[in-house]
Amino acid sequence: MYQADESRYGDMIYNRCGESGLKLPALSLGMWHNFGSVNHVENMKQILFTAFDNGITHFDLANNYGPVYGSAEANMGRILQSDLMPYRNEMIISTKAGYDMWKGPYGDGGSKKYLIASLDESLKRLGIEYVDIFYHHRPDPDTPMEETMAALDQIVRSGKALYVGISNYNKEQTKEACRILREQKTPFVINQVSYSMLNRWIETDGVKDFLYENGIGCIAFSPLAQGILTGKYLKGIPADSRAGSGKSPYLHDKDISKEKLEKVNALQKIAAQRGQTLTQMALAWILRDGKVTSVLIGASRPEQIIENIKSLGNIKFSQEENDWIDEICR
Repeated sequence: MYQADESRYGDMIYNRCGESGLKLPALSLGMWHNFGSVNHVENMKQILFTAFDNGITHFDLANNYGPVYGSAEANMGRILQSDLMPYRNEMIISTKAGYDMWKGPYGDGGSKKYLIASLDESLKRLGIEYVDIFYHHRPDPDTPMEETMAALDQIVRSGKALYVGISNYNKEQTKEACRILREQKTPFVINQVSYSMLNRWIETDGVKDFLYENGIGCIAFSPLAQGILTGKYLKGIPADSRAGSGKSPYLHDKDISKEKLEKVNALQKIAAQRGQTLTQMALAWILRDGKVTSVLIGASRPEQIIENIKSLGNIKFSQEENDWIDEICR
């Protein structure tokens, strides 16, 4: 039976999630990849144990993470039952629904029918009575915002989630969701958005500042731009990488352009001057101004968790460094 490290809370940074009472670790573990039915359970355990032993208390899932759909939640449920359940009160477990999950007209989107049914299934797979955060995974233009937000409110009032969030909502969509949820007095605490040095839409759209100014948390996914900001593509495209395997719908070999690699090479030089790897600097950069609550990291092996946590040793950037990074990434 797993025994957690007694010193697990010694070095992690915890940030308040907007103006709520909830705190999240500066780095959270995303389970989008490497926790599906095609992966090895023992490796999953070691990744989870290493994360928790180092103060990462937030574990982020979605109904269709896998492959196959639902398998990441099912694997997390098995590991909870075998090892982690004694620490449930020390963990933030989140899941989402919004993208396609099952066949037919009720298997995706933002309807009350889909969201409530999906969470019921997620809780069964996880083997727990509630999640800490339940997200609507994407805006649904075919469902009235009022219905989607009413579903989130009902989910909290039923005891199946403590807090709710949204994901991939832009500023205007976030503003409308916030208005409705606050009228309902629903504990809306966070928006999960893609964000990296190479992907700054939340800055140009204004949603990042809106969240900060309105006391709502922000959590960033894909902070390494699907692996581009690890620097691993500077010497070519490995056959087993996301870009090289042809299996990722989000990154293809054509996305690894000469121009992008020149940017990565220049960024790597700044990271070296800061005493960090490019990966560590990319994670630290997202946390630089205090407007992002947490950064979602992924891992295919436990050693990556340790390397990523080292980024928290230097999250301050000089004005010169910020200007230099902005110039490179423009």
